[in-house]
Amino acid sequence: MFAVIKTGGKQYRVAEKDVITIDKVKGAPGDLIEFAEVLIVGGDNVMVGTPTVAGASVAGEVVEQTRDAKVIAFKKRRRKNSRRKRGHRQELSVIRITEILTDGRKPTPRPQAAEAAVEEDAPAAEPDTETAVEAEATAGAAEGEGEAAPQAKKPARKPAAAKTAGKGKDNKK
Repeated sequence: MFAVIKTGGKQYRVAEKDVITIDKVKGAPGDLIEFAEVLIVGGDNVMVGTPTVAGASVAGEVVEQTRDAKVIAFKKRRRKNSRRKRGHRQELSVIRITEILTDGRKPTPRPQAAEAAVEEDAPAAEPDTETAVEAEATAGAAEGEGEAAPQAKKPARKPAAAKTAGKGKDNKK
């Protein structure tokens, strides 16, 4: 069974378990997305919409949000010393088609999503280690045990640049 859907001003022919790259749609990886604009549903009997097929939809799962390769728009006006260079990266969504639905059916929830909902309801078994250490340090300072041990500095995100000798009398290149 296949379907032709319309999203982002473009049309895509999809089947179950296809992975397509479309213009960005809202949703985090793992979210379910439903495409309601179905133009054709094919298989044993083909249904052509006028303009869309009534009661048909396509369900998909967001695999990732990504960006396309950079496209450079370079414009030059000759003999006028005029140049302009602009880059653009289109934001894209990678979608895995899970179901092609007809007769107004709703998409079935993924088993992973149901497990995540159960985990959210359960309370956390152990407190976060960083917050536990901070709580102990503030409790010790409040009780008057003396000065709390100084907190270690966080490591830098990227190493510092190497220093180079500047140009001067002694450093000639």
